[in-house]
Formats: sequence, C-alpha cells, structure tokens
Amino acid sequence: MIRLRQIALVASELEPVVGALCETFDLSVCHVDPGVGEFGLHNSLMVVGDQFLEVVSPTTDGTTAGRLLDKRGGDGGYMAIYEVDDLETRLQHLEANDVRIVWSGDFATIRGRHLHPRDTGGALVSVDQPEPSGSWAWAGPTWTPHGSSIVSAIAGVTIGAEDPAAMRDRWRDLDLATSVRFTPAGDRGEGLDGLDLVAVDRARAGEQHDIGGVLVTLV
Repeated sequence: MIRLRQIALVASELEPVVGALCETFDLSVCHVDPGVGEFGLHNSLMVVGDQFLEVVSPTTDGTTAGRLLDKRGGDGGYMAIYEVDDLETRLQHLEANDVRIVWSGDFATIRGRHLHPRDTGGALVSVDQPEPSGSWAWAGPTWTPHGSSIVSAIAGVTIGAEDPAAMRDRWRDLDLATSVRFTPAGDRGEGLDGLDLVAVDRARAGEQHDIGGVLVTLV
C-alpha cells in the first residue's frame, strides 16, 4: 500500500501562508512540530480528512528549504510524504534503483526515509510507515480525522518538470507516482507547483487559488 498522506509547502514567512490556507479552505492548525527544528525550520500542520497540509519556513541559514526558496525565487511546494505499509521492501527497491536516503527517522510509532531529490526529481519525497496503520505521529498526539466546510481530502499534486514524460517514468519505476501528475516546468524551474483538494460543494470544482506559490485547485 502507498498513499499520499502529507504535502508540505515552503515559505519565507510562515504565518501569512498558514493564515491564507486556513481562511480560504476553513482549516485550522492541528500541530506545531518542534522536531523540524532539526532541519532549521518551524512549521504548522492542518488536517484535511486524514491527510495533512504543512507549511515550513527556515529559522536558520543554510537549510535545504532555504536553498529551494532561493532557487525558485520564492514560496512554493516542497515535499510529498507517502504512507506505506512495506517500508523495508520499498527501501530495497529504491536502493536497487540508485535512490539515496538523505534522512532516516525511526521512532516508536513511525519510521520515515527522505529520498534524495536529485534521484527522484521534482520534489523532496518521504516514504513513511506508521504504527498502527493510519496513525500519523508527525501531526501530534491529539489530531482527529475531519474535513472542513470547504475541502475533504487531498486529491493530488502537480510537479513541473523539464521533461515531464521522463520524470513520470522515473517516479513510476520507483512506485511513487500515486496521485501525481507531471507538466512542463515554467519560469521557476522544476518543482511542486500545484495541489488538488476535494471540494465539499461540487459546484466549486475548478475554483483556483494561488497560495504560497502553489496553484490550489478544487476538484
């Protein structure tokens, strides 16, 4: 099993982007994770059904997130995090396909591996196995599944690529292409450019909002 569980955006200033997401989509912050301080970041997470939107922002110089802000000229998409139930098998498959691990975390209720973005392309990807299945330690101890009056789930993401077909094939080979589509990269270069959220009111499907450098579409 593999499913898209969390999407992270990166912003030079945290609160304006978090506020815009909460106001536009009737969301609320469920957790602020002190653990991201390890990466020189601070963050906020919001529940969408049983999935999560996260915004991170650098608190120190020289972070991966900060370099991405500089490279792409501002706020944008940062990370796609997948829930899996077969982490060891997947890690063997990733290693066989020359994917390097840039961070490993093994905790009582979740294990995660961040993949080198140069080996996947398009975004920083993590594959994480929670215990029990369906739990999500990154969102803190008190979150409960719930939608908002406007959105009920994360449907997928759009990644801009210099060669969309080649990147799509690479992600498929790595069994990571779930809930992802690939389009030609724009002026900002390759990266996570779009986010699809399931609209509660089906009449609003197709509505779009540019928040934090990401085009959010209701589907």
